[in-house]
Amino acid sequence: MMPTIQRGTLVAAIALVVAPSLHAQNRTLAAKISEINARPEFVHATFGVAAYDLDAKRMVFGRNAEQLFTPGSTTKLLTMGTALALLGADYRFHTPVYRTGPIDRGVVKGDLVLVGAGDPNLSGRAVGDTLGFSDEDHSYTGRGDSVAKAIGDPLAAMSDLAGQIASRGIKQIDGHVLVDVSLFPQGERELGTGVTISPIVLNDNVVDLLIAPGGKVGDVASVRASPDLKMFQLANEIVTGAAHSASTIRRMVMRDSSDGMTVRLIGNLAADAKPLVMSVNVDDPADYAARALVAALRERGITVSGGAAGMHADFMRLSAGYGDSTRVAEHVSLPFAEEVKVTLKVSQNLHASMMPYVVGALVGHTPGRGALQAGFDAEHDFLTKAGLDLIAAAQGDGAGGAPGAFYSPAFMVQYLGYMATRSDTAVFRRALPILGRDGTLWNIQPNTPAAGKVFAKTGTFSLFDPLNRRMIVTGKGLAGYMTTSSGKRLSFAIYGNRIPFPPNYQGDAALLVGQALGEIAVAMWGSTFE
Repeated sequence: MMPTIQRGTLVAAIALVVAPSLHAQNRTLAAKISEINARPEFVHATFGVAAYDLDAKRMVFGRNAEQLFTPGSTTKLLTMGTALALLGADYRFHTPVYRTGPIDRGVVKGDLVLVGAGDPNLSGRAVGDTLGFSDEDHSYTGRGDSVAKAIGDPLAAMSDLAGQIASRGIKQIDGHVLVDVSLFPQGERELGTGVTISPIVLNDNVVDLLIAPGGKVGDVASVRASPDLKMFQLANEIVTGAAHSASTIRRMVMRDSSDGMTVRLIGNLAADAKPLVMSVNVDDPADYAARALVAALRERGITVSGGAAGMHADFMRLSAGYGDSTRVAEHVSLPFAEEVKVTLKVSQNLHASMMPYVVGALVGHTPGRGALQAGFDAEHDFLTKAGLDLIAAAQGDGAGGAPGAFYSPAFMVQYLGYMATRSDTAVFRRALPILGRDGTLWNIQPNTPAAGKVFAKTGTFSLFDPLNRRMIVTGKGLAGYMTTSSGKRLSFAIYGNRIPFPPNYQGDAALLVGQALGEIAVAMWGSTFE
């Protein structure tokens, strides 16, 4: 087992970082970092790099390793590692449905209450005993047939619940379908894509728009909402253009004073273009889930007299009636190890953002408004008991979108070093994207000797600069594990911060920086460490 890392031990490790011998032993790696830093696009940037020998339990390389860096979504390593440790790889979410009245000759004389249990995957991700994913997650406006396949049937979990209800001989609900989201507050937006955080998560709390060219040039493109639960009005103004023409689609979301929402799609889609998937965030996940369960029940021939009523009820009073005798259905998730994989592979912001709430409510035993802080308190205790010095760590949300997130590369590799000693380390590692192969690393350094041999989480944080009307990549990160070409088992962290791009830059700035960090990882993989 890895010994407890006391503050003095960490300081000693950091002191090693600046020792000339460390750089002397890794001149190739140091030279690669300097070469990248000298490129015109990175001349204003700061790079921080650390490598930790998992067997010798010591730092073997560092550059600015003691400085704090904006980590982006490498924050998810701590969020999901904590949740994995505290909930357990085999933990399963149980999402029940209760009735509030008796069953009389197939009629429920009351309401049905779907209780949000924090399961992030009430969706079509489940494929047998695993959760599927695509390298570009649909929540990030992914594209292509592979994305559509990964989405699956977004109402699969609701169909499961409806089938259980039907099997009890229930034919009618005299009341409404309600959704209890008391586990923790619904309504905050995760900071990456703006999706609403809630204890109930249907299809990642988005509606997918499946877009394909029309039959011929000039036709309106085909657009289908999935699931189609009438969450908004759709105005489709996409025109099918000539083959090989540029596909330019814009999505505008408009809300009126009555809280109605219209999604307008305009632009051109080439006649030979592949199908696209665009996502639309749902404002009220409880209403979304209620509508979905009503639709699934109707598919089973069960009528719901009052329709969907979402979270509009006194759930404190109703919860007194929750029990085995009133439970009419329950959806059980796949093991939590599968959720860790989905979140880290595709950097799923909603899942990571809700995880401190889940941990606070379930592990910290603080449901309701105190769940978020209880979750961070539980993470703090977990990291402290691991022997990590938190002076070099700050976190503001679960996903890495908060401006108050900072880690030093030295802290990150020490954390990863601790995770490598745990019994669930194989689960944690399998969840990481693979360089040049899958997840958010699928297109990073794919044609290098290190491709397929580096397992790491990416991170990106960008801000708009109004003065110059440009984007600045404030933080870009890559952190994880590798076994080098010479057989050294390392945890590593690479950060690039404060990288401005010109206003007229036409490329993908985040991808360009990501490739640079990938170059450093490849150089590290090929280095010799004493």
